[in-house]
Amino acid sequence: MDESLLKHFLLMYNHRTQRLVSQEEFSDSSEAIERYEEEERLNFDKDYMDIVLVASDSIESVKVTHANYFTGNARRAIHSAMNINLVA
Repeated sequence: MDESLLKHFLLMYNHRTQRLVSQEEFSDSSEAIERYEEEERLNFDKDYMDIVLVASDSIESVKVTHANYFTGNARRAIHSAMNINLVA
């Protein structure tokens, strides 16, 4: 995929509340990385927070690849994923 078509999405997920608490979109990778590093510094002592920077063509793709952040219940999403029947 052409990297110039990629967008960057900063997701912040709180495992205590099982909620996505922030979602930001960036077209500039340097700006995205700077913002990611800032959030990591601000939240370094909060082990219940996931701070993830994802590059993708769209937020719709991110919602598929990182569905557990968008369902409102990460544990349910993980258990569902583990029960998927794969067809050869």
